[in-house]
Amino acid sequence: MVSSVDATIGTERKVVTAIPGPKSQAMHARRKTVVSAGVTNGYPVYIDRAAGAILLDIDGNQILDLGSGIAVTSIGHAVPELIAAVNEQVAAFTHTCFMVTPYESYVKVCEELAALTPGTHEKRTALFNSGAEAVENAVKIARHATKRQAVVVFDHAYHGRTNLTMALTAKNMPYRDGFGPFAPEVYRVPMSYPFHDGLSGAEAAALAIKQIETQVGAKNVAAVLIEPIQGEGGFIVPAEGFLPALSKWTTDNGVVFIADEIQSGFGRTGKWFACDHEGVVPDMVTTAKGLAGGMPLAGVTGRADLMDAVHEGGLGGTYGGNPVAAAAALASINVMRDRNLLARATELEGIITSYLTDLAKDVTIIGEVRGRGAMIAMELVEPGTKTPNAAAAKAIVKYCNDRGVIALACGTYGNVIRLLPPLVITDEQIADGLSVIGEAVRSL
Repeated sequence: MVSSVDATIGTERKVVTAIPGPKSQAMHARRKTVVSAGVTNGYPVYIDRAAGAILLDIDGNQILDLGSGIAVTSIGHAVPELIAAVNEQVAAFTHTCFMVTPYESYVKVCEELAALTPGTHEKRTALFNSGAEAVENAVKIARHATKRQAVVVFDHAYHGRTNLTMALTAKNMPYRDGFGPFAPEVYRVPMSYPFHDGLSGAEAAALAIKQIETQVGAKNVAAVLIEPIQGEGGFIVPAEGFLPALSKWTTDNGVVFIADEIQSGFGRTGKWFACDHEGVVPDMVTTAKGLAGGMPLAGVTGRADLMDAVHEGGLGGTYGGNPVAAAAALASINVMRDRNLLARATELEGIITSYLTDLAKDVTIIGEVRGRGAMIAMELVEPGTKTPNAAAAKAIVKYCNDRGVIALACGTYGNVIRLLPPLVITDEQIADGLSVIGEAVRSL
């Protein structure tokens, strides 16, 4: 099922030039003269159009997208319902600033987030532009509401690139190196990482909680901030029981539990939010990425008493909840419902994990296959060990890219291949992409 109004883009991967092709190479040369070198390009092919799970570059190559713009285009590219909603809103008005003259679509997005995020309690939402903004504002709200300052985060975490969110992020290169000093009162504790620590969820939570209590003090903690499934850190799925134990501890100690669902939310894991897999109800949830189908929109949704504790004017931003982005979000949510894309994410989990698990039996460099829904990864190791194998990950990404398949690496040690296909990808397309990944792994 390809959701596109552009029938000129085929549904199959097709490589007609070397990748990158001559036009992309010329465009990349132009880019270097005007774009900051600090903005990286992992795959320097320049895209002209897209449809479903296929990207058409300016050289005519049809590239299979297994990254979704890092979990953003979950409903696919060029979705008719989203295009229509955005066009209609652009024709009506593109901006007024919600803080000056508001509009209904902002309110409707907040109503949807209140209904979809975990828990039946009364909720409020504030809308922003990016995931980093959402995280930063969640911390602001937690500190203001609790009158405490300390924020607890986890090893391998990624939360953004602003000054505060760099402090919250664990990995130095490329996110933090040389950008300090960072915001204070941020404390890092061990994450549940079953492949490496061998601990149960309860054991890993006890270790983290002990460190919080001894090194920070429960009465000083405003918030515990965690990705229910870590993204950039390596698609780390904590052991069962880890998240519920942390959630209980925060409730018992008056600490705000913030779930960063920016990458793992909006159906990516087969449920609306990754927290739903263990019935965890956070005090606040941050969203972005898959929320608006490619338009810049983010949100903080939380308990009404927390969100309303902030003084009038304490939250906002000129573009936050932009009407075009809000229209896109409403269309995206409707598409996910109408096409039952949460169930499709679960189907994709079965297809991908089955293939990669069988592949792991044939090779010695796949240490673990893990993830949920259409958020699946394989961790690469030196044969016979658990030592990270970043070189293998780099080689696999290049092999795939050269053959017109977008594959992404991640992980604190750069040794994890992550798959984030659009949820509308067809069985034939995902089989094709996996076959290329299999070739890449076996080539090593």
